[in-house]
Amino acid sequence: MQGGRTYNIWTIGCQMNEADSRYLAARLESLGYSPAPRTRNADLVVVNTCVVRRQAEDKVYTRLRYLSQLKRERPDTVVALMGCLVGHKSDPSLPSKFPFVDVFLPPSDISPLIEFLRENEDTSALSSLERQHAARDAFMDGELPVPPTELGTTISAFVPVVLGCSHACTFCIIPYRRGTERSRPRKEIVNEVRRLADKGIREITLLGQIVDRYGLDLDPRTDLAALLSDVASIDDILRIRFLTSHPNWFTDRLLDTVAAGGKICPSVEIPVQAGNGEVLARMKRGYTVDDYRRLVGRIRARVPEVGISTDIIVGFPGETEEQFMDTYRLMDELQPDMIRIAKYSERPQTLASRHYPDDVPPEEKERRRVMLEALLADYLERRHCELQGRDVEVLVEARSRNGRWRGRTPQGKLVFFDEKCDLLGKLVRVKLDWTGAFSLIGTHRIPTPET
Repeated sequence: MQGGRTYNIWTIGCQMNEADSRYLAARLESLGYSPAPRTRNADLVVVNTCVVRRQAEDKVYTRLRYLSQLKRERPDTVVALMGCLVGHKSDPSLPSKFPFVDVFLPPSDISPLIEFLRENEDTSALSSLERQHAARDAFMDGELPVPPTELGTTISAFVPVVLGCSHACTFCIIPYRRGTERSRPRKEIVNEVRRLADKGIREITLLGQIVDRYGLDLDPRTDLAALLSDVASIDDILRIRFLTSHPNWFTDRLLDTVAAGGKICPSVEIPVQAGNGEVLARMKRGYTVDDYRRLVGRIRARVPEVGISTDIIVGFPGETEEQFMDTYRLMDELQPDMIRIAKYSERPQTLASRHYPDDVPPEEKERRRVMLEALLADYLERRHCELQGRDVEVLVEARSRNGRWRGRTPQGKLVFFDEKCDLLGKLVRVKLDWTGAFSLIGTHRIPTPET
């Protein structure tokens, strides 16, 4: 391998994909590669894909068409395809569909690319660190937690703790693409977080498709509450989050751990997906609307300052106007701090695609999406007005393009403020002077003493 080789990773989709791309970047930099800001200038191009929704998959295909042309112009460019489009079983038809792609990587496994580079590059350029990992199949080992080029600028990191999913909601393609649920060993995760802390990471988000099920498949069994406590014991980690939760697995023990406070943020992402019982049953979510309502009430009773986020799918097959209005009314009643709204898109292999026709017109799905988004903006704007003049704690993540510092409250609210001195990675107090639906602006007060 010649010196000065460059890479470019294009990532779309969930936080799990972002974590996978970070691991890959760290490993590539251990091989001597450096990041290229533009795809056209890179010696190695990786596309980390998402196919959870049709819109994301369409963007992937647009990107691949561009890379097909780039490969004709620059045949020495190495092109790698990664993630859910490849799938955990690596579809054997992919090489014929994408003949310009040199190597295919299943989700959360970069070994095919590393082996390809090892076979096609000068292996004498491998670093001693890379030689230590030469025999390992996956990169979820925590040895290379942050790309060197990101040191000193990256404050938050996603850490996968549960890979895959076995729940099989009728709309979801994840079990078919990322495989069955597997928890990573507790010690491995804790060691990785320690290394992240040593590299300047101050906030950790533990990831799983159903993160609450962490540890139930391990021997001996453990749980997410125990893992959160382990991570909280690491000195330089200031904040801990976790996502995504499922209503059926959010236990009282986990709620007690969140309620205890400390480094674990009062922030819960717990999707409801629909506010109508018949739609939930067709989705095979495994709970009722009243079950979800009671869970939210229990969480808020134990953690009054909690920020709750949820997901909604509009236009699921067979969803009538009245069933959608049940969802609308539930959101108006519960008023979560964030609603991530998706229009249903049929996904191959899923139960919904096999049993339920996609019968809600696109324009109707969009109308319902817009209605929910307007509801969210309206009640958030009114609620955030009550925060004006209050002090909030902010973990400073970065400077924005306009020069303001940017960070989030423990509940995940986005806050901007002005300050000349370097506050990156610090916990500070900010007095809120202006509030909007989706962001807040304030004045820097006295920083919270570092722990």
